[in-house]
Amino acid sequence: MDLVSVDIGGTHARFAIATIANDGSISLSEPETLHTEDHASFQTAWEDYRERMGGTLPPRVSMAIAGPVGGDVIRFTNNPWIIRPALVKEKLGVEDYTIVNDFEAVAHAVARASEDQFIHMTGPEGPLPPTGRLTVLGPGTGLGVAHLYREPDGTYRVSATEGGHIDFAPLDSIEDAILARLRKRHTRVSVERVVAGPAISDIYQTLAAMEHKAVPEIDDIEIWTKGMSGEDSLAAAAVDRFCLSLGSVAGDMALAHGAKGVVIAGGLGYRLRETLLKSGFAERFRAKGRFESMMAGIPVKLIVHPQPGLFGAAAAFACEHAKAAQ
Repeated sequence: MDLVSVDIGGTHARFAIATIANDGSISLSEPETLHTEDHASFQTAWEDYRERMGGTLPPRVSMAIAGPVGGDVIRFTNNPWIIRPALVKEKLGVEDYTIVNDFEAVAHAVARASEDQFIHMTGPEGPLPPTGRLTVLGPGTGLGVAHLYREPDGTYRVSATEGGHIDFAPLDSIEDAILARLRKRHTRVSVERVVAGPAISDIYQTLAAMEHKAVPEIDDIEIWTKGMSGEDSLAAAAVDRFCLSLGSVAGDMALAHGAKGVVIAGGLGYRLRETLLKSGFAERFRAKGRFESMMAGIPVKLIVHPQPGLFGAAAAFACEHAKAAQ
């Protein structure tokens, strides 16, 4: 069975043809990435992709969406598109569809990915626990969070969350300063304001102010590029601070979920994989006071599947429609 698998974030919409074999295995065609700002709506992006694919697409679609799903109108957290599920079949010309939160899709990918699709970050070595709850989170344009519960019989359940919007809790004077800067624009500062891709700009400007340096307002992509290459020492310090804060947030999520393991995902998480391993991420993950020894026993992995959102969206479609057929 073929379907169109779509992963829609704040900046990009990725499309691929997914094939679900009789044994349940999933394969993806070469993805096409479209910029959300270049299209007035998801429908026009769909039509663009259809044209690129020769004018025809499979009559099934699974969409992983960066934002809450389930209502009559789906609004994206970080882009202006709107999707009305009741009109999906008519507008796209499909027979069946699935709509899931983007990190719900990533959690499906974590459940189905092979062990070689993960790299170890901290905690006990070895595979992720075969049963119990796993926390899945990752920074991109926003901060996605989901959890996955593995049953003893090999089945699993996925729950989307809006954990990226819990309150940010500073741990030191630098994070106090970051929070103070953000509070000038936001009455309430969520963790997404500190550990998502665009947040690097506020971290960079905060560090510059602490050193009484006048630096230009450069965009977040340039800061990431200069910081990860080491070209700019202040940008590098901002990237390191980001990794520290991400470690703290990942540990908080694990505590809140009662997780037996944690998986870092997201486009930025993937690009940061080498940087995270050399940063203070692991130390911050464990730094939970009386629970430090417990945190040290939680394995943390990073999924390196190149398209977990697309893979997971296809897996979510297979799960939903297999249940409907029963």
